[in-house]
Amino acid sequence: MAHPENPFGQVLVALITPFHADGEVDWAATEKHIDDCISSGADGIVVTGTTGETSTLTDPEKLKLVEVAKSVSGGRAKVITGGGSNETAHAIELYRASERAGADGVMIVTPYYNKPTQAGLLTHFRMVADATDLPVILYDIPGRTGVPITYETLLRLAKHPNILAVKDAKGDFSEVSRVLNQTDLMYFSGDDANVLPHLSIGATGLIGVTANIAAAPYRAIIDAVNAGDLHTARDVHQRLEPLVRAVMTHVPGTVAAKYILHGLGRIGSPRVRLPLVGPEEWEAALIEDELALITDAPGIDLSNFRPDRNAAAGGALPRIAGTTRQ
Repeated sequence: MAHPENPFGQVLVALITPFHADGEVDWAATEKHIDDCISSGADGIVVTGTTGETSTLTDPEKLKLVEVAKSVSGGRAKVITGGGSNETAHAIELYRASERAGADGVMIVTPYYNKPTQAGLLTHFRMVADATDLPVILYDIPGRTGVPITYETLLRLAKHPNILAVKDAKGDFSEVSRVLNQTDLMYFSGDDANVLPHLSIGATGLIGVTANIAAAPYRAIIDAVNAGDLHTARDVHQRLEPLVRAVMTHVPGTVAAKYILHGLGRIGSPRVRLPLVGPEEWEAALIEDELALITDAPGIDLSNFRPDRNAAAGGALPRIAGTTRQ
């Protein structure tokens, strides 16, 4: 079916939230990192998502991240707010506040921990989508939430005028094809290793963790697919694969992305907030071994990579706990 106009972009970065060594948000580094991502080819920035450590951010931090991203982007990229809440009332509150803060769209994650039925998911998504005029991306990630959005539920949600897209981290390509064939929902790959397979069956774009480090290769893949040049897209995909493996397979993607960005001198600290911790010595070694395999990937320069395993150790307890209500 014909897709509506895309209000989100195609190369979307699931943005990390840079912290100082004490666990407080490094706002200067955040501004610089957003600008780096956009300058490298991103046309969408997703703040306060899983990669942004949303579960340990306070509500004021989440809203400030929207404001900062909107200011830095200056219209060069769309700003999408992720995260939400597993409490429907709080999710509505957050997304309304995010709209006031300047967000261009919202990404609603499947409620986690509660394990609602499909009827509960349907009600949650509809009520949140009703509460804002912003375009909505549904985030289907059962590996983290414990509950998938079923095919039947997606078909029903597709009828809501504000629900325009799905971020798919489920990896069921036959279901993606089925939904694309029967609805006008746009799909965004939510698994860095599956970006090209998703695009090959009709996905619109990606929301990627590895794009924090290198948005340019993803821009090259998207542009090649848009031009019908599968050969170029496949070549860049293969050159990018060791970096994806480095980021996504040994420790949580947030942890690895910050470790690499700090080693490249692009953020001042690789610190994450507890219960996340930095890579252990052997995990850091595996990440570095993968990086050594990268050759000739567009927009990736690791010549200045200087990892600091001591700086990455442990995790931080910020001054204000990331409680859902303040």
